[in-house]
Amino acid sequence: MGPGNRPLDLEWLEDFMALADTGNFSRAAEARAIAQPAFSRHIRSLEDWVGVELFDRSAHPAALTPAGQRFLPLLQNVLANLEAARIKARAAHDTAAASLRFAATHVLSLTFFPRWLVGMEAQLRMGPIQTMSDSSLACEDLMLQRRVQFVLCHGHAAVPGRLDEGQYPVLRLSDDLLRPVSAAAPDAPGQPLHRIGQDSAVPVLAYSEASGLGRIMRSRMRGMFADGADAVHSPTPGMAQGVAVVFTAHHAALLKTMALEGRGVAWLPHSLITEELRSGSLVPAGDDRWNVPVEIRLYRQRSEMAPAAEALWALVQGQGQGQQAGGADGKQAG
Repeated sequence: MGPGNRPLDLEWLEDFMALADTGNFSRAAEARAIAQPAFSRHIRSLEDWVGVELFDRSAHPAALTPAGQRFLPLLQNVLANLEAARIKARAAHDTAAASLRFAATHVLSLTFFPRWLVGMEAQLRMGPIQTMSDSSLACEDLMLQRRVQFVLCHGHAAVPGRLDEGQYPVLRLSDDLLRPVSAAAPDAPGQPLHRIGQDSAVPVLAYSEASGLGRIMRSRMRGMFADGADAVHSPTPGMAQGVAVVFTAHHAALLKTMALEGRGVAWLPHSLITEELRSGSLVPAGDDRWNVPVEIRLYRQRSEMAPAAEALWALVQGQGQGQQAGGADGKQAG
């Protein structure tokens, strides 16, 4: 904006450059492929915007005034920077369009995603890959904002998330299992320090509201424990006891660390605790009825994506690795 907040037309700047180069209104108008009267109006409008005359029209050829001479190199820099900005913006767009953009939950970015990606790269030339690791809620936001093409997360047929509600196409890549585990009792190797079935309330290491695993556990807890896992409860008919949430976090990896420290029982993905179960540093805190089966899912954008992204989706669909995930009502989603 210029004096009086008058708008500036970038075409006037190009016209100014043409006239400064030729010094002739007719030739400059011809070079700009515009009628001379309209060209002259553009120059006058630019001078009005600047607030001073930029050309001495009494000279032949037309010469720049002192103000015009000062204006010229600054304008050249502005136009050069605009062109550079345009080129860089297009290059960034082309790079983003050619790349694969994933959002993966923290736990899957540590466990499943690296191995799965290696398998995909062995079958498909994938090019640049961008990965963002965050909570399930944040990953859903990235998809809803179209900042990523794919979301990798855990899911459960009976616990729909926002992407399910938005009918985003989804494939089940694999299965996982949330297992209640505890540190081993120091005086009884192989036995849990905290066990579901003891008389007192079980200390639970819980997932936060932003966690997809937390969403699943809160839904499943309603069937396992009286009113959910958000307070201390009395024993539930048919169940062993109540629970007491003693620690809450977004990340399964942090809950695993707290479980290893003996702070309570955490329902952790089996894929995250394979080594700890093998070594005995973590042990099951209950029998198999306390396990919660979950799916490892890949969601994609609903609209057409870049060729590389569409090729990946087609590969996963076609090789039989990805199966349609179950929807909230048990029907297939996607």
